[in-house]
Amino acid sequence: MLARRAARTCALLALCLLGSGAQDFGPTRFICTSVPVDADMCAASVAAGGAEELRSNVLQLRETVLQQKETILSQKETIRELTTKLGRCESQSTLDSGPGEARAGGGRKQPGSGKNTMGDLSRTPAAETLSQLGQTLQSLKTRLENLEQYSRLNSSSQTNSLKDLLQSKIDDLERQVLSRVNTLEEGKGGPKNDTEERVKIESALTSLHQRISELEKGQKDNRPGDKFQLTFPLRTNYMYAKVKKSLPEMYAFTVCMWLKSSAAPGVGTPFSYAVPGQANELVLIEWGNNPMEILINDKVAKLPFVINDGKWHHICVTWTTRDGVWEAYQDGTQGGNGENLAPYHPIKPQGVLVLGQEQDTLGGGFDATQAFVGELAHFNIWDRKLTPGEVYNLATCSTKALSGNVIAWAESHIEIFGGATKWTFEACRQIN
Repeated sequence: MLARRAARTCALLALCLLGSGAQDFGPTRFICTSVPVDADMCAASVAAGGAEELRSNVLQLRETVLQQKETILSQKETIRELTTKLGRCESQSTLDSGPGEARAGGGRKQPGSGKNTMGDLSRTPAAETLSQLGQTLQSLKTRLENLEQYSRLNSSSQTNSLKDLLQSKIDDLERQVLSRVNTLEEGKGGPKNDTEERVKIESALTSLHQRISELEKGQKDNRPGDKFQLTFPLRTNYMYAKVKKSLPEMYAFTVCMWLKSSAAPGVGTPFSYAVPGQANELVLIEWGNNPMEILINDKVAKLPFVINDGKWHHICVTWTTRDGVWEAYQDGTQGGNGENLAPYHPIKPQGVLVLGQEQDTLGGGFDATQAFVGELAHFNIWDRKLTPGEVYNLATCSTKALSGNVIAWAESHIEIFGGATKWTFEACRQIN
């Protein structure tokens, strides 16, 4: 009881002193004084000599409360500003994602935009996936056109009925992709719906790819083993072809191939050869806005090739270890040469030769930004320097054209992975 009375007494003393003037006494202490119940509390406190000290303490407390109030008001204002900025950011994000989703179904994906071209993820994952599905559909349609050409030359009711069925499936898939794009544009899509739709379309594409592959196998038996081309429709880290045979030790070489690409920036890596301890033993690459380069034992020479115009081009590179002399040919004409490219370094044997990807490790470590996008055919390697006349015969599809004595272009020598495709080679038909 006495303790409660003392507490009430302290509170009343504080109220008595709030209205009085104050002086700055420096550091203070808060003191409670007990007084009788029937005494004048304000007079008693003054008589006790603690009036000024108590008044100072009360004023200090009041100042502290006012400061805390100002701090709270300031923090509320800061929160309002941050909330406003966040709202503007979310609004801008919504505006930016809309056009990207519309582009996904409205046209061909531009190389270099999106994950694997050359690594920029500028669109939403759903729109990016639909764009890739659209390109895959285009690739399947191209393969179907090749089958149609074959069926016209070799009439077969079974082939025609399968072709019609596959064309119908492709049309249905295109409608699904366009429908999904419209849903995205209207903002009705969600992560769950996106995943379900993607799985459904990819499953149909896989089935379609298998049926077309079966038809292509049927026509493969009726064509020469070297009359085929590889197609890499997307810039990924999983589409590639592997040459079953490795290279021997070589003190000179010529490597030639046909290429067709419209990828930009950079067509990517047509081939790479890695050996234990050296991933860049022999590489041909055009990455970003750099010119095409050939690497030997990680030493580089820039090549004068210009091939990303969507047309077929024949290219050859010759090299000898003596003084590292090299020559570059495009479409049968020498366009550049040099020396001191890995001089006196023989190409090492027992490596892995990959088409369409650059190896960072032996047989792997692929980077989508360095992947080849386009078509490749007649990849041949010799262990000597070809003459200009021999290179010209290759570029003009002459009957005198040689096959590589180290690596010769043949379907039985190539394994394909990740959706890279094969069909009849067309460049020499155009020339002839």
